[in-house]
Amino acid sequence: MTTQDQIQFRLPGAPAPAAPLLQAAGASDPAGQVLQTQYAALCYRMIKDKPQILLITSRGTKRWILPKGWPMKHRSPGQAALREAYEEAGVIGRVSETPLGLVPYRKQLASGEELSCIGIIYPVRVALLKAEYPEAGERKRKWFSRKKAARQVLEPELARLLAGFDPAALKL
Repeated sequence: MTTQDQIQFRLPGAPAPAAPLLQAAGASDPAGQVLQTQYAALCYRMIKDKPQILLITSRGTKRWILPKGWPMKHRSPGQAALREAYEEAGVIGRVSETPLGLVPYRKQLASGEELSCIGIIYPVRVALLKAEYPEAGERKRKWFSRKKAARQVLEPELARLLAGFDPAALKL
């Protein structure tokens, strides 16, 4: 998926149906605020044929989230998500360029300003977790079952995506 592809999403608290089809880059939420796009990595491993999902803490609020970041020049969306997974969680692995879904959320900046964002979620099969990585001193990381991961996150759309995640359909 590229930023030119059309997406549909439902913002938390928005009446159904929510926003019409919007373009990811420069789209607006129902209140007219410009939506920012981030690429997120749903990092997973298989233990006894069951997936475990890696969550990290956010730097500011310390809540459990997926690694994610802004689009990067010269990197595909999936590769940008994989890079963020390395920087924020020390993940070495393989990414699929086919997104699993979209998650609307509010991002709080260091200035206190909040942005309306859409996270495009890419699956990453983890081969290795590095002990040393760029944001190691700023975040915690922890493996969860699908159900426990879903209970840890605040965004209902992300919780549904995590609870229903089935890596069997992926070729990673």
